[in-house]
Amino acid sequence: MRRSLAAAAAAILLPAGALTIAAAPAAAAPSDVPATSAVAPPATASSEMFAAMQRDLGLTADQARSRIARDEKGSRTDASLRRSLGAAYAGGWLTADALVVAVTSQTAADRVRAAGARPKLVDRSGADLDRIKSTLDRHAAKAPAAAIPGWYVDVTTNTVVVLARDTGAAAAFVRASRVDAAAVRLVTTTEAPRTYYDVRGGDAYYMGGRCSVGFSVTGGFVTAGHCGNVGTATQGYNQVSQGTFRGSSFPGNDYAWVQTNSNWTPQPWVNNYSGGNVTVAGSTEAAVGAAICRSGSTTGWRCGSIQAKNQTVNYAEGSVSGLTRTNACAEPGDSGGSWLSGQQAQGVTSGGSGNCSTGGTTYFQPVNEILSAYGLTLRTSGGGEPPPPTGCSGYEATYTGSISSGQSRYQPNGSYYYSSVSGTHRGCLDGPTGVDFDLYLQKWNGASWVDVAGSYTAGPDESLSYTGTAGYYRFEVHAYSGSGSYSMGITNP
Repeated sequence: MRRSLAAAAAAILLPAGALTIAAAPAAAAPSDVPATSAVAPPATASSEMFAAMQRDLGLTADQARSRIARDEKGSRTDASLRRSLGAAYAGGWLTADALVVAVTSQTAADRVRAAGARPKLVDRSGADLDRIKSTLDRHAAKAPAAAIPGWYVDVTTNTVVVLARDTGAAAAFVRASRVDAAAVRLVTTTEAPRTYYDVRGGDAYYMGGRCSVGFSVTGGFVTAGHCGNVGTATQGYNQVSQGTFRGSSFPGNDYAWVQTNSNWTPQPWVNNYSGGNVTVAGSTEAAVGAAICRSGSTTGWRCGSIQAKNQTVNYAEGSVSGLTRTNACAEPGDSGGSWLSGQQAQGVTSGGSGNCSTGGTTYFQPVNEILSAYGLTLRTSGGGEPPPPTGCSGYEATYTGSISSGQSRYQPNGSYYYSSVSGTHRGCLDGPTGVDFDLYLQKWNGASWVDVAGSYTAGPDESLSYTGTAGYYRFEVHAYSGSGSYSMGITNP
């Protein structure tokens, strides 16, 4: 239990200085991102991100760390100037050696210089450019997709760019929209945007055999562990290259997750095998006796009731514990597929006995255990559980996620951030009605994370403010009771 015995109904803040924080000048950084002697690891730098930057940008490991640290600092400065300059702000961008900020007045330019950035005087404010783009958006029906792939605000040239495969059609679109043509640039392109394939629960995927998708998560999907080992490549229902198993556990457990490639977009849907989808709204666990349905690529959509939880099943390959028992039928190929109660995700098909001709017993691996084991976020949208709340406004960065009762999630994005100066850290948590979520701010003391501030009222919403010295910080969202989606805002020095 994370909250204090007092469990007060008002936010509790630990006073600055009340906690002794190690302040050695060379205190070690958190171990999940390697430090260098020259550059502190930045907030959201994972080992995968470092490797990809080295591969795609032609950087060394040190150059990648320096790039992210520089970008993070410049982005925070840009966000601060955007707020303080107001109507004079016309956009900021990072170059190889500086943050450049476009402004519409000399006074604003002086303030940009004082902040350590490079000013550029322009004619149009950011708001002016946004209005022009919004006007084009309202006339989007007049822009044939084959001729005009899109349009965007280009702060570097203080214009709105209209991409054109056919410049005549693009010019006609601009005229029909009645915007200031002098503020619009037509840029010829060969781009031909297309949508990618959707990851959907219940659909088939292949890996030498065939299994079924469980539920979409950010970056991929969850499925059964016996379907593949770490490193196993997958192809989608259409045999297009799909992804790679990044985690797998079987026996003991029967869960796995697949990271999909750029061909595929994880969607909060499950195939109902009647020509439509069921939208996944959350992962609130259903009780014994509740009706439940499953989706799989062999036998489609089948329903039954939950008969028992926490069953150990002895398969020939070894025993698996913690499974849920049902009287819904399934057959080979349905493994890994989705189980739903209403619109709430329940689990992925493990195995069973019998078939869908004579009936049988089927077991599923609960989904919340999978999400917790790999730190994954379920893709959800609408329905019985609302999308992540959005009550935290006015913060530099906003993050969303989902969490089950008793779990903790860390922001930003499962990682931490570095503040190079002393100042105030502000956090805001907005959860769904009927839950009790808590918010903590933690600081790295050179050896471990320690709480420096906390807010834990008896409700879904929390906020805190803490003034601290430079260092590594992260926010912890803790589900004291209840499950659901949340959003949170973070502002740091």
